[in-house]
Amino acid sequence: MANTRSAAKRTRQTLKRSLRNRSVVTRLRTMQKQVRSSEMPNLDGIRAVISAIDKAAKRRIIHRNTANRRKARLNKALAAASTK
Repeated sequence: MANTRSAAKRTRQTLKRSLRNRSVVTRLRTMQKQVRSSEMPNLDGIRAVISAIDKAAKRRIIHRNTANRRKARLNKALAAASTK
C-alpha cells in the first residue's frame, strides 16, 4: 500500500499504462505471428507490422534495439518475398 497520495497516484498511472502497453505488445506479437505463419508472404502485412513496430518504439513501449532487430528480420523476409 502506498504511503503518500502521490505514491498512490503513481501506482494508478502505472497500472493504466501497463495495461495499455500490454495490449500494444500483444497486438505486435499477433501481427508478427500472422506474417510468419502465412504460406505466401504478404507485402502489405509485413509493411504494416514494420509500421506498428516503429510506433511502439517511438512511444518506448519496446526498446529501439528490439524494434530494429525485429524490423531487420522482417525486411529480410520482405526482400526474399519480393525476389520470388
